[in-house]
Amino acid sequence: MTVMGTARPAGRPRSERAEKAIVDATLDLIGEGTSVSELSIEAVAARAGVGKTTIYRRWANKEELVGDALATLKAPLPVVEGRTVREDLVAYLDVMRQDTLTLRTRCIMNIAMSEPDRHPNLYERFHKTAIEPRRAAMRAVLERGVATGELRPDLDIELAIGMLSGTMLWYTKGAAHNNTPLADDLASRIVDEALRGFLSQC
Repeated sequence: MTVMGTARPAGRPRSERAEKAIVDATLDLIGEGTSVSELSIEAVAARAGVGKTTIYRRWANKEELVGDALATLKAPLPVVEGRTVREDLVAYLDVMRQDTLTLRTRCIMNIAMSEPDRHPNLYERFHKTAIEPRRAAMRAVLERGVATGELRPDLDIELAIGMLSGTMLWYTKGAAHNNTPLADDLASRIVDEALRGFLSQC
C-alpha cells in the first residue's frame, strides 16, 4: 500500500545536483586544458553524467554555461560594516585577491578568458554575473564616502574604481603568470596608497 504525502528523502534536490555536476564538469574540462572553442556540450554531458537536454534546459549555449561556471569561481561579495570607506574598499579588493588563491582557479580563468573576440557572449555574461556586481558595490562605497565628506567632493568615482581594481588585477595577472601567491595585505596596501589622493583635505 502506497502512503500518500510521504516526505521526499533529505538531501540536495535532483535539479541542483545535476546543475552542480554540469558546472563542475565544465570547469574540470577547462582546467584540463580544453579551450572554450574546443569545449562541447556533448563532452560536458558525458563528464557530468547527464543528457544534453538537461544542459539545454538550463543554458541556451556553451557560452552561457561557461560564463555561469566561471562566476562560481569568484568569491562571494562580503557583507561590509559600513564604518569607513577604507575598511569597505579593503574588503572588496580582498575578494579579488581571494579569486586567485588556487592554481586551478587561475588556470581555468586564464584558459577560458583567452578568446574574447571569438566568444563575446561569454564575456558579456561573465561581466554581468561576476564583474558588474563588484564594480557596483565599490561604486556604492565611494559614493557614500563622497556624500559623507570622507572623500573629496570632486572625486572621479569611475576613475577611482579603475585605479583600485586595475591595480589589483595587474598584481593578480602577475601572480598567475609567475605562479606565485599574492601578499595577504595587498588589498590594504593598494587602498592606503589610493586614499592618499582620494581623501578629503578638510
